[in-house]
Amino acid sequence: MFPRKYGFFPYIWLIYIIMPIINIQNESGIKLIIGYMMIGLFVLTYRQLYFATGRSFSYWLGLQMLIISIMSGFYSFYNLYMGFYTANFIGWFTDKRKFKIAMTAFAAVESTPVILLVKQMQIQEMLFSIPFFLIMLVSPFGIRSMNRRQQLEKELDQANERIKELVKREERVRIARDLHDTLGHTLSLIILKSQLVEKMTTKDPQRAQNEAREIYQTSRAALRQVRELVSDMRAITVAEELAETAKILKVANIKLEIKGDATLEDVALLNQNIISLCIKEGVTNIVKHSQATHCQITIARTERKITVQIEDNGIGPAQQDQASIRYGNGLNGMCERLSLIEGSLSVAAGARQGMMMTVTIPQIIKEREDGETACLRF
Repeated sequence: MFPRKYGFFPYIWLIYIIMPIINIQNESGIKLIIGYMMIGLFVLTYRQLYFATGRSFSYWLGLQMLIISIMSGFYSFYNLYMGFYTANFIGWFTDKRKFKIAMTAFAAVESTPVILLVKQMQIQEMLFSIPFFLIMLVSPFGIRSMNRRQQLEKELDQANERIKELVKREERVRIARDLHDTLGHTLSLIILKSQLVEKMTTKDPQRAQNEAREIYQTSRAALRQVRELVSDMRAITVAEELAETAKILKVANIKLEIKGDATLEDVALLNQNIISLCIKEGVTNIVKHSQATHCQITIARTERKITVQIEDNGIGPAQQDQASIRYGNGLNGMCERLSLIEGSLSVAAGARQGMMMTVTIPQIIKEREDGETACLRF
């Protein structure tokens, strides 16, 4: 009936429609029927204003004010308080000119019955009504200010996301430039020397050995350059990603439980970055699709491998086997990243009727200070 983004608030506001219904109970005949029709039409305008934009919004708002005038002038003075609904929607105007016009019309609609009936009102009724009347006239300013602040916060979040994307793009450009500047010449040299070795193998074996030795040293230098570039990348560590994951799940009302080594401080930065991206993708799927209330991330290490399990208690395919689970674009992207470091990904039904995603990568020993090549433990 109402847009989902507003939650239950539009329905809660409908409770106050009981007051004008009570106020027309003393009427009878055609006047009572018209009163019910006016209230029904008022509820319709209330609903439509949540969806309307532009001119249609002004139309439904004007119709709502007209109904308030009829209900307060021909039925009960206290039907003026139906204006609290209108005050809320007036605060939605972002255009200053439209806001002023709407406020002028609203003040006229609310003030006219007061001016006409003030002589008939007792002092107690006036003292009771004046505070509510003033609040009703002032509230559009507060609502408009709050909406503007929320809009600014939304624009700020969008700007921050844009900045993050620009930073990532700049980082990619920098890495590409560095790779071209540092490795382009080195790899060209290796190719030329390899061709020379091929020609000199039979003609001049000694020179071929010297050239092969230079190729080895040049390759080592190129490998060192690549590692320097990787170590200088703005990668995300597992600890940083888990902290961000906790914030995301908290907003989604999903309880997070972390087991095992949550830091992986001695793991290569490239591997940490890939694990972090896998955790991000897994948690994003949980928030969007699982309808879960609990998420468990388990990080286990052995001498040969690192295993990360992400499990939820949502509506995953608990009765399906692993082969029946389809890999989407997000999971395919994770598989491609993991293949770079000889890792693997598996998805299966979880123990809690949800889904369990398991990421496995080989344990890597960091390069030693003496420059020896890193190795894998299998």
